[in-house]
Amino acid sequence: MSLNEIRDRLQREISQSLTALNNVVKTTGLPIVNEQKTNNPLWVDVREIDLRYQIPVKKVSKFFEGLKEGKVLATKCPKCNSIYFPPQDDCPKCKISNLDWIEMPKEGEIVAFTVINVKPPSFSHYQDYIVGIARMSNGVNVLAWVRSKEVRIGMKVRLEVVKREPEGYLTYELIPIG
Repeated sequence: MSLNEIRDRLQREISQSLTALNNVVKTTGLPIVNEQKTNNPLWVDVREIDLRYQIPVKKVSKFFEGLKEGKVLATKCPKCNSIYFPPQDDCPKCKISNLDWIEMPKEGEIVAFTVINVKPPSFSHYQDYIVGIARMSNGVNVLAWVRSKEVRIGMKVRLEVVKREPEGYLTYELIPIG
């Protein structure tokens, strides 16, 4: 499914949901519907917005170049040695800019995770997925999707650059080792 097809499908689903919500409000006077998976009642805010955004990335563009090369990069303050991931150009501790670039270690250990089965609309085209936090060998925590159905605290993982489909974006995931 292409990105445009996903957007079109989401627009149709949102339109259908808003029509159903309007019917519920007309009937009951309240914007409360039952959630699809659990059937629990949900208050639905009817102020839906379609949002397109741009984020300037000039100061951290080396991070994206690293992804193209199969590397996950972070920044390190040359003064206090603090490591920042995701990378940033300024050290809030030392108040200096133009930090050094370093490659993140490949191996870490899961310290927390959650299974996402009630997804925001922009992720509804994905099957249920797992997001985890891994403490890498340099002590830095990395938040990323975990490519595994069997996740446990303490599980050894590898930080790897992947192409996320159907969007085709380069990103990084945590892959179980062994």
